[in-house]
Amino acid sequence: MQQRPPKLSEIAERLDISAATVSNALSGKGRVSADLARRIRQVADDLGYVPSLSARALRTGLTGVIGLVLPDIGNPLFPQIAQAIENAATDAGLGVLIADSRGSIKAQTEAIRHLKDHGVDGMIVVPRRGTRVANIGCPVAMIDSPSTPGNTVSADHWGGGFLLGEHLAALGHRKVLLIGNNHDSIVQNDRLGGVRAALSSGTTETVWLDSVSLADGAGFDATRWYARGFTAFVTVSDLQALKVLTHLQDAGVSVPAMASVSGFDDLMFASAVTPALTTVRMDMPAVAAIAIGALKQAIETRADADTVQAAQDRVAMTLVIRRSTGPAQQEESEKITFTRTSEGELNP
Repeated sequence: MQQRPPKLSEIAERLDISAATVSNALSGKGRVSADLARRIRQVADDLGYVPSLSARALRTGLTGVIGLVLPDIGNPLFPQIAQAIENAATDAGLGVLIADSRGSIKAQTEAIRHLKDHGVDGMIVVPRRGTRVANIGCPVAMIDSPSTPGNTVSADHWGGGFLLGEHLAALGHRKVLLIGNNHDSIVQNDRLGGVRAALSSGTTETVWLDSVSLADGAGFDATRWYARGFTAFVTVSDLQALKVLTHLQDAGVSVPAMASVSGFDDLMFASAVTPALTTVRMDMPAVAAIAIGALKQAIETRADADTVQAAQDRVAMTLVIRRSTGPAQQEESEKITFTRTSEGELNP
């Protein structure tokens, strides 16, 4: 015989509290202490309680579910973002439906329409590079960069880049190559702009390379830049940093003894590669909590269906210094020549 699903009254009876208090805690409404709310959720989980979304919708006009649109779930950064947002939403009594725009503006538009058709109360969108999301028929919290029009809250990408630039300047690097993969990305431009500002007394050049160019080396030769006196390579992500690191090491350029490499995001592998990557970390739990708070308030107050604003629009990033950056050893006047062997290998 199929077991009857538990009711709010059974959770209330377990804790000797009212069913109304249980309802408030599970919906994220009312004044319920954090400790009591945690205990209520624990008992609800133990009993296998699943709220009826249809009943909630009939009672309040809201489903208690929000949508999350990510630009590329295959990128290891975005599952981390999704986890932070899901955790913050759970704490706020909200469920999350996730959609992947797969790096396509068309797919992003379709994902937003699909979530709206499923009756979400609002959405959090991490937009595809260079796009803006607004006027979709429900409140939207956008997470991109503080300089993005309509942005709700995000990491302070320019400030994070400035921290990294200061670090490299203190190590004596005066010629730094900045590497991105999409010149339309506001996040990437802000990150590299911060680095460039901190290195204003030195020389920087910027190159934009797609993932294929870095993977097969067809459009990027790190040794050519090293031979020109560039002693540090800054990439907009740890994925790019790993590719540049491998490219340099394969060519005989030791890191960090001969050149420094750094990235952004502090992905899981950043501390495990050799040498471990210097990187700039986002505080995604803080960003997610602010975004969820602003979105929930807009939903509950029936605010106009547009991008929502938060009292705090940026969260500081953290510089994580590891072994891939070190003092600049090469003088700018030095010219190092690389020769290619018959097997295609580069030798200094």
